[in-house]
Amino acid sequence: MNEWIRTRRSIRKYENKPVEDEKLAQVLESARLAPSGSNTQPWHFIVIKSDSKRRELTQASHNQKWMLTAPIFIACVADIRSRIPENVELNLREDSPQVELKQIIRDTSIAVEHMVLEAESLGLGTCWVAWFTQDQIRPILNIPADKYVLCILTLGYAAEAPKQRPRKLLEEIIHYEKW
Repeated sequence: MNEWIRTRRSIRKYENKPVEDEKLAQVLESARLAPSGSNTQPWHFIVIKSDSKRRELTQASHNQKWMLTAPIFIACVADIRSRIPENVELNLREDSPQVELKQIIRDTSIAVEHMVLEAESLGLGTCWVAWFTQDQIRPILNIPADKYVLCILTLGYAAEAPKQRPRKLLEEIIHYEKW
């Protein structure tokens, strides 16, 4: 098993140090290469470095002030048009019933986790932030109503080393042939 799978932690305190463009590009490229159902590739990513936008996104994310220590936010957006191309009006929300919404969330989650592990391999820290509503977060980044913001991924050099949180034993979660 790769060491960064074992060492990855959610980082909530970052060094005041910029992330190199090459490393950011490598993190983003890892998401582009992720698998998706029927190869739909429903993901889009918005890189946010400006203080003002990061402040607005922090405010919309229940004012989690620790977020502002990260020099980069990546808004991870799932596009349902990869599965529903018709020009049907949609306003995706947390309680939207479309089965396709579940599919694009699944696929975009895979791409985000690729970024998380790639960042770890490059010596960078990340944290998924998803404590917001679509109606609060989309207007800040001018995201259309038919897109779903999966998370804001904070990215930077970790200024903390959290201990591993308890994990269930394999025997508690693995089943063979049936439940």
